[in-house]
Amino acid sequence: MNYFSERLLSFRHAFRGLHVLFVREPNAWLHLLATIGVSVLGYCYSLSPNEWIAIVLCVAIVFALELLNSSIEVLCDTLHPKRHPGIKRTKDLAAAAVLIGAIGALLVACFIFIPKIIAQ
Repeated sequence: MNYFSERLLSFRHAFRGLHVLFVREPNAWLHLLATIGVSVLGYCYSLSPNEWIAIVLCVAIVFALELLNSSIEVLCDTLHPKRHPGIKRTKDLAAAAVLIGAIGALLVACFIFIPKIIAQ
């Protein structure tokens, strides 16, 4: 297999991972809905390039954390299908990472949009 074919295959695996995320993880749809909402608001309020950069980075971080959290959950469930305190702690920590990322993204959105809404 040549270099180009290997890269194509790795992209196929990555897109399969996104498909799995949206098929099996309901929270991914909440993040997508929030992304659409923020994008519509951004368009309506004519965000600056720097504001768009902040929004895009926040969205990417939240989705990346959700993917990592889902990966950790699948791995833990595969390795130890029965309840185990260490597995529970691991899953809770991974979920907390998503929560922190989502709160950070919400704060960034508030810093960007609240002054624009008040100024209307």
